[in-house]
Amino acid sequence: MAAVDASDSMRINRALNKTSKLYRAAKARKLAELGLHPGQDVLLWLLAQQPEGMTVSELAARVGIEPPTATRSLARLESGGWFRREPVATDRRQVRIVVTAAGHKLIPSIERAWSELAEQAMGGVSAQQRDITIAVLEQANERLRGLVDESVLAEE
Repeated sequence: MAAVDASDSMRINRALNKTSKLYRAAKARKLAELGLHPGQDVLLWLLAQQPEGMTVSELAARVGIEPPTATRSLARLESGGWFRREPVATDRRQVRIVVTAAGHKLIPSIERAWSELAEQAMGGVSAQQRDITIAVLEQANERLRGLVDESVLAEE
């Protein structure tokens, strides 16, 4: 594999930084329409996939964040009435986070926002270009994952 020259490295850095910032801003706008902030959509969606709910520790592990970070994120999300806390019968220190009917009702809107954003970002490219772009970005994510503490992704 050929080394990246200085000109290409500048273009790569600029493109990835700009894409990251623009995507996050566009996602924040879409989620704000639903009363959510970036990251809350993922937490709620993951919780909704588990009818019996999850403990905070299970949710944190699933997202790749520390339990205190998950607790803070849930506290900010709680005012929407999208989940409830239920005691864990076998461990009084634990609670299960269970999505309410209101939370389940929000899930299709979250998925629609994700779909619209993906279409807006990639809609003008061919299926082949999209597949190549996704594969390249996934490879870059794998390489970068080893360089950072994944808890920095908690707010994504």
